[in-house]
Amino acid sequence: MKRIAFVVMAALMLAACQESLEERCEREAREFTEKKCPSLITPGVTIDSMTFNKASQTMSYYYSLSGVLDNSEALKKNNLRDILLKELKNSTQTQMCKEAGYNFRYVYYSTQKKGTKLFEATFQEKDYR
Repeated sequence: MKRIAFVVMAALMLAACQESLEERCEREAREFTEKKCPSLITPGVTIDSMTFNKASQTMSYYYSLSGVLDNSEALKKNNLRDILLKELKNSTQTQMCKEAGYNFRYVYYSTQKKGTKLFEATFQEKDYR
């Protein structure tokens, strides 16, 4: 009887220690930002941070653009929204979050004009499924 009680207690303790998917996404986004940001992705594109908002279930990526890419008209002309959606659909790194139906938000800021938002796109499950 004592052995069964011990097994049940151990199982309950293990279950209590596990983090939810939302907590995991929040933690991994924070750790990525702390360890790898800012980081040059390609010439002219730097990832500044990544966050996860539990309330809206949204993974957000924040970038800074420089050089010829630091231009909102160029982003619209090159259909950045379509490019981002295609990459999201094909991404295996975001598979867990996509299966959970989370939202994905991409925000691009100007390096030349600090604080100026050049582009923003948010994708919901209906967009990437």
